[in-house]
Amino acid sequence: MSWPLVMVIALALDAVLGWPAPLYARIGHPVTWLGRLIAALEQRLNRAPYPRLLTGALTTALTVAVAAGLAWMLAALLPDGWLGTLIAGVLAWPLVAARSMYTHVADVARPLDQGDLPGARGAVAMIVGRDPAALDQAGVSRATLESLAENSSDGIVAPLFWGALLGLPGIAGYKAINTLDSMIGHRNDRYEAFGKTAARLDDLVNLIPARLTGVLFALTTARPRAALRVMWRDAGHHRSPNAGWPEAALAGALDRRLSGPRSYGDRITDEPWVNAGRPDPDARDIWRGLRAYVRMLVAFAGLLLLWAAV
Repeated sequence: MSWPLVMVIALALDAVLGWPAPLYARIGHPVTWLGRLIAALEQRLNRAPYPRLLTGALTTALTVAVAAGLAWMLAALLPDGWLGTLIAGVLAWPLVAARSMYTHVADVARPLDQGDLPGARGAVAMIVGRDPAALDQAGVSRATLESLAENSSDGIVAPLFWGALLGLPGIAGYKAINTLDSMIGHRNDRYEAFGKTAARLDDLVNLIPARLTGVLFALTTARPRAALRVMWRDAGHHRSPNAGWPEAALAGALDRRLSGPRSYGDRITDEPWVNAGRPDPDARDIWRGLRAYVRMLVAFAGLLLLWAAV
């Protein structure tokens, strides 16, 4: 079976359909299923007297094993030929988040276009963890574009990359790792030790996809050299070893600055600027970012088709 072709089918299904609300209401979503498993394990294992580094590693291993193991069993049952390829694409479809990413970002741009800052703040709260009440128009625009860049990698390119490389177990295992990181990979008293394995594993599996996403953003813009230059220069400014690559590439492509100081509740972090010295983005730049996002996805789909042909 051609797994790169399977991933193109999954991406196409998601781009057209998303994850329909009636389907979510009836059966939920694979990520929510993973979330319930992680929450149950965390509740039982993230407490004294257990060594939290060890029990966190066990939680990570069990979650990834369950997700990849079930996917492997489903893949083993698939028929050969086009029917099996199509069914595999349907099975991989819910593990891609291309349409929902576009929708969430557009939901911020629309009220911002109309001067409705409270509405834009409410929409941006759906995609970022920082305090939206502290964001002005430029802050909302920066946060939205940063989320678009980062989630282009870990929500779309990375799962499809691992699916193309390792099949259904690859995409399911990646989504398990990424969900673990989002739930327990935090640097606070509760999760510092327990979530360390999940966070480090997430960093590892995103190394290639994040850089690939950045390159695709850069090469599909009208300013490829500038975008590549900013990406190479500023990617390391980010606190994440991976998120800075697509974020810096998008900043260079749009010729706008991103990142900078930000507020998380009562805590302010003094993050360095990406593409410092350039203007702040606004609603028009969010729409420009979405067009760059679509071009990047089309280019990545083309790479997957080339991979399938080879």
